[in-house]
Amino acid sequence: MPLSAYQLRTSIAVSDIQKAIAFYEGKLGLPVLESGPSAHIADGSRVYGSGGGPALNVYQSATAGKTQATLATWYVDDIDRIVDELTSSGVEFTRYDQFEHDAKGITARAGGGRIAWFQDPDGNTFALEADV
Repeated sequence: MPLSAYQLRTSIAVSDIQKAIAFYEGKLGLPVLESGPSAHIADGSRVYGSGGGPALNVYQSATAGKTQATLATWYVDDIDRIVDELTSSGVEFTRYDQFEHDAKGITARAGGGRIAWFQDPDGNTFALEADV
């Protein structure tokens, strides 16, 4: 059975759900669609909406922050505006030595467009991408 017919949601492990709530809700402004248990923690998970539907399942886990790869990307129409808004909310953008970044932390994307990365309190990496 092909999976293309089913909704996909990214799951993000965090070490402290309260710090995650402050980041995902407070800094990123994501709406909570549901909350529930994670392992033995009664209120240890959240499902956040983005783009009109459920997008991120954030849950407390001992495996938090174990990857350096980008876990999810938001495709935005105005990367400068979104970076400015997130920066004013306290989000810090990550700069990698192998890329040239502008003053905001945005760099050219392979194949065209622009990209900027940021991390949550556990070091989980996310990106913003724009085609222009």
